[in-house]
Amino acid sequence: MQETPFCLRVGHRLPCSMSDSNKTDFTNPSTFILLGIPGLEAAHVWISIPFCAMYTIAILGNFTILFIVKREPSLHRPMYYFLCMLAVTDLVLSTSILPKTLSIFWFNSREIDFSACLTQMYFIHCFSVMESGIFVAMALDRYVAICHPLRHSTILTNHVVAEISLAMVLRSGMLSLPFPFLARRWPYCTINIIPQSYCEHIAVVKLACADIRISSYYGLFVVFSVIGLDVSFIAVSYTQILRAIFSLPTKDARIKTFGTCGSHLCVILAFYIPCLFSFLTHRFGHNVPLHFHILMANVYLLVPPMLNPIIYGVRTKQIRDRLLQVFTHKGT
Repeated sequence: MQETPFCLRVGHRLPCSMSDSNKTDFTNPSTFILLGIPGLEAAHVWISIPFCAMYTIAILGNFTILFIVKREPSLHRPMYYFLCMLAVTDLVLSTSILPKTLSIFWFNSREIDFSACLTQMYFIHCFSVMESGIFVAMALDRYVAICHPLRHSTILTNHVVAEISLAMVLRSGMLSLPFPFLARRWPYCTINIIPQSYCEHIAVVKLACADIRISSYYGLFVVFSVIGLDVSFIAVSYTQILRAIFSLPTKDARIKTFGTCGSHLCVILAFYIPCLFSFLTHRFGHNVPLHFHILMANVYLLVPPMLNPIIYGVRTKQIRDRLLQVFTHKGT
């Protein structure tokens, strides 16, 4: 028995055969309409204020880290190489969504070209996977630095760091490439309204008048394979790190090291928890208010890029000292 395809309206799914008689299927819509945060349209301008503030902090903080690390030769080490990769990833990730989101909030500019939507989709998923991989690499660096400090320079050489970085880039690029290709191949109904502030994969393909199980299953595979493997590796690394911390001889050393690792874990959780919540809500959270879901989907793409330069940068003594030197020299 052939399955009846469905068209998606905001809040409803209707069979294509029940759509208006003048509506036909087409393969590639010319544009999509992004609603922003449905249900909170009256508050869009107010919501834009913290969004814009977070984006500004993310831009300034991450560019500052890149500037300090490039300027200071003593920071040309694995930890800071990974930190620079994280800064670039955060810049791309936040810039992929926020300019368009602010244009919706401020100018009611809701249209987005189909190709631009797919490009945004690819960048969001690609750099989200890349950020997860960088957290794994940084957890590995912290594990080696704390558990095997005398062998750190011999284990994490520049060659090894380059190989890890290349592996992260290739993994994120290859895993994310099917998302826009799958989205492009589906036939779409003329209902082209996305109840989101950006083009998230499953939100786009839900508009298709076709069986989208392939897209849904592939999305589940990517999320659970990436988050499952990465979180497991991070958990094992930090378990070993905590064991090493509690074996340190002095209380001050334990408190200092635990404080640093604790702040790192908070940033990691701030990335993974909203990410997983947003992904699962798209598929299973039918009772979750739509505006809350959309807010959380924006939070996981905006809060980590803002927090990362603060936690990994300002709380890192070497970067903080170099930053103070820069301002001191400017002041004199």
